[in-house]
Amino acid sequence: MRVLNLGPDPSLAYRPDYLQKDKEEFRNFESGDLYDRVFNTYKLMHTYQTLDFVKKKHLEWANCNRFRMTMMDSINSLDELVDESDPDVDFPNSFHAFQTAEGIRREHPDKDWFQLVGLIHDVGKIMALYGEPQWAVVGDTFPVGCKFQNSIVFRNSSFEDNPDERNHALNTDFGIYKPQCGLDNVLMSWGHDEYLYRVMKFNKCTIPEEGLSMIRFHSFYPWHCNGDYMHLCNDKDLQMLPWVKEFNKFDLYTKSTELPDVERLKPYYQSLIDKYCPGLLQW
Repeated sequence: MRVLNLGPDPSLAYRPDYLQKDKEEFRNFESGDLYDRVFNTYKLMHTYQTLDFVKKKHLEWANCNRFRMTMMDSINSLDELVDESDPDVDFPNSFHAFQTAEGIRREHPDKDWFQLVGLIHDVGKIMALYGEPQWAVVGDTFPVGCKFQNSIVFRNSSFEDNPDERNHALNTDFGIYKPQCGLDNVLMSWGHDEYLYRVMKFNKCTIPEEGLSMIRFHSFYPWHCNGDYMHLCNDKDLQMLPWVKEFNKFDLYTKSTELPDVERLKPYYQSLIDKYCPGLLQW
């Protein structure tokens, strides 16, 4: 795929009035050219993402003993990945990384850590390049171990074969959890959000807590867009929620078929990587 040079001001491509689609057209899970691909990915996810499955994946990935790689190399590797759960775009994920980062850079020029989060937030998707099926990597996330809420994408047509759906102990609002236990104590469906969060913590990266929450929960749409699962949240979660919502604006609305001049942007973002998550990281 050829990278397009957008000229002297790449940030123009990320302004909402420059996008090819209205905001209301994003996250269309009801129709479109990519509908079948998206639905099939979520159907598999909602069938196999169980409490036991998530516990197993934590043991397999969260110890970060698979390989070593720099952050920029991990971003570059996303050239090989097209997210099968995304109804909005059909180009490699690495371009979306720079689109998101540049959108944040324009509106938050004083928060370099926020810009870096925009760049790296999807890097956990490299699990798909190491044998994980996309339904265990991409897409919206949700808690396991308690009732699946109605705001989950395709809720009414994709969970019927999930064994947790038939487990009465896991089908209450709280399930295995306690009221206001905090999302740090909740097991989310396994995917790139949780994995990258674990990588950041394992490697002692210095991104602030607000940025770590963006990484960990940016795909948790039932929470940050629909207000579900608030009964599990503590004070910290409520403080982090506005930051996750702010991040979501750029994650979603910077998507465009106008692709950035990645090579021109790399030196700046490499300086942020060197500041917050330098060198070879354990994955």
